[in-house]
Amino acid sequence: MNLQWDWDYLLDTMKKLIETPSPVSYFEQVNPLMEQLAASLGYEVEYDRKHTVYIKVPGKDRTRTVCVGAHLDTLGLMVKHIDNDGMLRVRNLGGINFNSIEGETVTVYARNGKTYTGLVACQSHSVHVFDDAKTLERNENTMIVILDENVHSAEEVRALGIENGDILSIEPHFTVTEKGFIKSRFIDDKACVACSLVMLKLLKDQNLTPLCDTWFAFPHYEEIGHGGSFVPECVSEYLALDIAVIGPDHNGREDRVSICVKDNFSPYDREVTDRLVRLAAANELNYAPDVFYRYGTDGGAAVRAGNNLVAGAFGMGTFCSHGMERTHLDGVKNTAKLLAAYLLEE
Repeated sequence: MNLQWDWDYLLDTMKKLIETPSPVSYFEQVNPLMEQLAASLGYEVEYDRKHTVYIKVPGKDRTRTVCVGAHLDTLGLMVKHIDNDGMLRVRNLGGINFNSIEGETVTVYARNGKTYTGLVACQSHSVHVFDDAKTLERNENTMIVILDENVHSAEEVRALGIENGDILSIEPHFTVTEKGFIKSRFIDDKACVACSLVMLKLLKDQNLTPLCDTWFAFPHYEEIGHGGSFVPECVSEYLALDIAVIGPDHNGREDRVSICVKDNFSPYDREVTDRLVRLAAANELNYAPDVFYRYGTDGGAAVRAGNNLVAGAFGMGTFCSHGMERTHLDGVKNTAKLLAAYLLEE
């Protein structure tokens, strides 16, 4: 099948998504962006009560529905306490590696609608002052956020409107190199959301119809394990698009699409996985079947929640997951091409 992909659109869309903050539970900015992106392609969005975005595409077979899920939520932070000196203590939203965010700029979203920037630091923040500046473990109990405001007490911070429970987003620093490497926070999972959107653009541009009714779903709570736990009853198959991890026990690379055979909870459906492997081979994609350890997807959450469906998962190999991540445009392209094969090929 001669498919004409708009890779410039994919990269531009990925950048827009990554630079739009959406830490776990914070959907106020990214959902309107999704509405705009969908409308620009000629689609409308719907929502469930968990604020999941859906784009529904009729298929040739109207008796069967598959769901393609790519989560919108990213890692983030939440204010857990304001110290007497005005420093913020935080809890993580998702599996943050605190070593990777030391020295990073964050934005605080207060419930009064105001935003404030700050700096993530260790409480032993200077080698000139603290004997344990290099050795103190970086975790929720030792990290602080210093607001970029002239405040020196908890009362002054609260006067800004900041309170326990406010959300903090982390600067992503999206970059694409001349060699095609993509470096950014939140490639997980905005790269896969972009793959879904470029697929939707392809369907419109080339007047293509998927094999069966297809719901593109964009949940918000994957990073804490329940994003895909609700699935509409009509869905019989859930395909999770999510980054693939790279390590000494894995076959994935940044230029490959990895097909997840098993995650930390369960093997994925054998028939779905076999079909994905066959399609990847038949289309001469650079791919790798793999087994992941500290890893899960919305497909696994859907199965774990007891939905009557089968699930599969794949995505681009991504280095330094949950940190300053890196993948390659070829891996993203291979992911989009495998999605097209899954949706279109008999």
